Amino acid sequence: MSDEAERQMQFLYALRSRGVTEARVLQAMEKIDRGAFVRGIFSERAYEDMPLPIPCGQTISQPSVVGLMSQALRVNPRDKVLEIGTGSGYQAAILGQLARRVYTIDRHRRLVAAAQEVFTALGLANITAFVADGSHGLPDHAPFDRILVTAAAEDPPGPLLAQLKIGGIMILPVGQSDTVQTLIRVTRHETGYDYEELRQVRFVPLLEGLGQD
Repeated sequence: MSDEAERQMQFLYALRSRGVTEARVLQAMEKIDRGAFVRGIFSERAYEDMPLPIPCGQTISQPSVVGLMSQALRVNPRDKVLEIGTGSGYQAAILGQLARRVYTIDRHRRLVAAAQEVFTALGLANITAFVADGSHGLPDHAPFDRILVTAAAEDPPGPLLAQLKIGGIMILPVGQSDTVQTLIRVTRHETGYDYEELRQVRFVPLLEGLGQD
């Protein structure tokens, strides 16, 4: 077995051992090389199940969390998905394998430009990245079948809830500090929203406005 095949096998084993079991999600994570989204001194650790620093004070989430969030989102092949917090672009790339269309937003222009370069290099034509305030979503492209938020808010932002289709699902971390956060699943119904707590997580905060870089 080659070193690359061995690394891939260990990568997928780590995902399964941490609860990522949905076949489509595992196939997406096998196809999308996390190494393409990790640059610089941390590139050698791209296949470890751990978060890693990226520019603008952000992080690329650990693969198992990416897998668990993607799994919890229950994406269908015809879905239109909104991601808040592009970061490295890795999560959006996974979603792009699961959905018909992905719109992703980040407040940092530098991160959006770098992610778009990788999307183009990998031929991921169904992903569109925007520089915008994620707390407001993308009203011009709403409603969305699924929304994934990769930054923590004290409560689910009202504009994002409003942009979710009836029957749609949103996954996001909520919490009042950077040490105690809960990943929740919001499902929209004709008469309101259902909220389900999934697991404890830790994400950077969801900030309003645009970044300086």
